[in-house]
Amino acid sequence: MRTAKKTLSYSLMHLTVAIAVAYALTRDWRAALAIGMIEPIFQTMAFAVHERVWARIGANGTSAPGARSASVEA
Repeated sequence: MRTAKKTLSYSLMHLTVAIAVAYALTRDWRAALAIGMIEPIFQTMAFAVHERVWARIGANGTSAPGARSASVEA
């Protein structure tokens, strides 16, 4: 449930930022809404997948293949 709430919160924030940036670049509200609504939809899906991958990594107590711990690099 926490991941769903976090994803929704991120989605709303991203939607607002995407529309604002698109408007700043185009100065056209219609274009800004079109651009700003499409990109966050895909970004939100990517975020949800990203969170699940990291949750699975944390649950397994492992890191990504080839990753080095901070203590090894120090």
